[in-house]
Amino acid sequence: NRNSKHIAIPVFCIYRMNKTRNFSEVKSHIESFGYQIVDFDFERPWGGFLVIDENQAQKFADQFFEGISIESLKIGGKLSPKILIVSPQARLSWQYHHRRAEIWRVYQGTVGIIRSNDDNQKPIMQLNEGDQVRLQQGERHRLIGLDQQALVAEIWQHTDPENPSNEEDIVRLQDDFGR
Repeated sequence: NRNSKHIAIPVFCIYRMNKTRNFSEVKSHIESFGYQIVDFDFERPWGGFLVIDENQAQKFADQFFEGISIESLKIGGKLSPKILIVSPQARLSWQYHHRRAEIWRVYQGTVGIIRSNDDNQKPIMQLNEGDQVRLQQGERHRLIGLDQQALVAEIWQHTDPENPSNEEDIVRLQDDFGR
């Protein structure tokens, strides 16, 4: 029809709208448990994350890491709970940290993980809902989205009480996004 007007929306815009809506739904879902989200980032090339109030670390551990006391997780002081939102077929960087260890539990979906005590990547291992892994300070690791979006509960175990870990405490050995 010559009188109809067509609006072209690039495919990447549709992807971004759906991705953001899904992330907002995840944020609302986690908040429905009574968690206070103190920070979030939905613009990571691999997905995004939600940072939970550190005062809710025990509640977070009770819900996502059954039977684990936060006192048993403390290495150098505080703990930082997060939810990672991993997009399908996305790989986080091959990385390690100087000032933290981490504990992960797959909350929803299935992910892959590669881990090593040196810079050489080992074969991928699949983690299913409920699976848990502990990563030591300095241990090389990579989280990988598989067929569907996945949610991973994570607790940062800060190893230096005078200089807690942050998002800059990432040594990237390889990164699909050139960071």
